Amino acid sequence: MERSHALHLLREMARIRRFEEKCAELYSATKIRGFLHLYIGEEAVAVGAMPALAPDDAIVATYREHGHALARGVSAASIMAEMYGKVEGSSHGRGGSMHIFDAATRFYGGNAIVGGGLPLAVGLALADKYLGRSRVTACFFGEGAVAEGEFHESMNLAALWKLPVLFCCENNLYAMGTALGRSESETDLCLKAAAFEVPAWPVDGMDVVAVEAAARRAALAVRSGGGPHFLEFRTYRFRAHSMYDPELYRDKKEVEEWKKRDPIPNFVSMLKENGLLKDEEIAQIEQDVALEVKQAVEFAEAGTWEPVEDLTRFVYSEDRRS
Repeated sequence: MERSHALHLLREMARIRRFEEKCAELYSATKIRGFLHLYIGEEAVAVGAMPALAPDDAIVATYREHGHALARGVSAASIMAEMYGKVEGSSHGRGGSMHIFDAATRFYGGNAIVGGGLPLAVGLALADKYLGRSRVTACFFGEGAVAEGEFHESMNLAALWKLPVLFCCENNLYAMGTALGRSESETDLCLKAAAFEVPAWPVDGMDVVAVEAAARRAALAVRSGGGPHFLEFRTYRFRAHSMYDPELYRDKKEVEEWKKRDPIPNFVSMLKENGLLKDEEIAQIEQDVALEVKQAVEFAEAGTWEPVEDLTRFVYSEDRRS
């Protein structure tokens, strides 16, 4: 791995971690309202997958999407402003934490419904195939979505029509709060994808290098006309499902064991062992990230609220008075 690329991966994971930590702090201070789902612990998946995708490719994500948006290139300032509900936000303050959207980077959500992004990804890929465009649609979703009908319908159509979709399942074992083994009779999710004759393989989602290698391999196959592919990123969230979650469904000892596999310090150790990272560079990355997060908060704080008279804009209803 080139040293510059290694530093980029580390910086991106650090950006997501510090951004999410600040979001938790701001939520506790009631600066951010509504729901908030943090990506802490899963950073290696988004950061490792994004280099495999081209600027014209599309990204579809879940409500735990801040990390994907940051890694894709959506600015921290616009994401933070969105969570504050300010007009300067990526969705003009109308979506909040769960509905980050950015047309410039082809980032299509932020989708709050479990499994809701899967049919959207199939539709985007179908359009690309009809128009003969060499694009990939990467669809990120949690293992909880595998129990939804949309998953099976989307996988079937994508396979049947050989659509250019890269299905990226982030398996953090608990969905909202139910262990995978309590909700699924078959816990090997790659076998579920294989039932639709979709090439699939598991990936260590706590290893950014393994994630990038798998994503590049799969994205190339999809882009080359190989039809949909499925990657099961086996990962773990260190925080609760959401800020409302009392987290009574998993043992604290288990969480601590998974933290030993934290993708950031483990990647730092690997880079230092291979002479690719110096202590002063780690300090500089932390300094740069802290400044970016600080400026994002300042941007959100200084943002403007939507005028009350605009609240019905983009809301459509049929006028039946006539």
